[in-house]
Amino acid sequence: MIKPMLATRWPRPFDDPDWWFEPKWDGFRFVASEDGVLSRNGNDLAGRFPDVGRWVIPSGVVLDGELVVMDESGITSFSMLQASMSRQGSQLQGILFDVLVWGGMQVMDDPLEHRRERLDQLDLPGYLAPSPYFEGSGLALWATVQREGYEGMVAKRLGSRYLPGRRSPDWRKIVHRRSARVIVGGYLPGGGNRSNTLGSVLVGVQSDEGLKWVGAVGSGFSSRDLMAFRDALSQMERDTPPFADVTGIPREAVWVETTLVIRVEYASVTGQGRLRAPVFVAVDQVDPSEVTAESEFGL
Repeated sequence: MIKPMLATRWPRPFDDPDWWFEPKWDGFRFVASEDGVLSRNGNDLAGRFPDVGRWVIPSGVVLDGELVVMDESGITSFSMLQASMSRQGSQLQGILFDVLVWGGMQVMDDPLEHRRERLDQLDLPGYLAPSPYFEGSGLALWATVQREGYEGMVAKRLGSRYLPGRRSPDWRKIVHRRSARVIVGGYLPGGGNRSNTLGSVLVGVQSDEGLKWVGAVGSGFSSRDLMAFRDALSQMERDTPPFADVTGIPREAVWVETTLVIRVEYASVTGQGRLRAPVFVAVDQVDPSEVTAESEFGL
């Protein structure tokens, strides 16, 4: 199996005539050929997504792409993709980035734009489509990413080779992180090097049903932050959960009074209303009553 090339993280969008820019799709990376559709780790995706087992890949090529499901607005939805596992008749699509083998011959040393020309020549079934790209205009695409809610964008250097299994500076990923205020309603005790502090804080937002749990935030804290949160939360403990529904919260949770608001960044909100990849940013000096599902997530 050819392992997919990986992008390096880049802090901000940019314009450059020597680069082109593609949306960053929120799904499962794959490498596809007549022999099957394999995940980044070499697993057969047909075992998890039965519809993929019926995909017809053009003869003599190996393709790099992303397995996705689009929501009603045309944005990839990772939660909808997860819901498609083990189900037939789902709206799975393969967004294609690159051609690695053409006519049975390896073309990874060819320049990026030449490989893309080959990709555009393929007669593809409806469930496969090349990713759109924008030459030189990263800032314009980034405005669309922010407006429409894409996961981010990937910048690719013109003339670059495909480096299988390597994270290359010739591909740069700029991730779109959303921001929200959330109310701390508990915490999970830490383990390992966090055994003296805490593992994560449990957070929620006000809703019509009460305080709605939206996830656990364990990243973004400095050592000093962890110590400060441990000391503060230990003085705020209570016996009963402040969340209206504790389904999914681990039993070892420690509940606290809901007087502390923090700001987090996150990738997206799942179909179950949970934050994906939340990261602590700062404590926010705001009345917790103002932190609602509508104000933070438009729900």
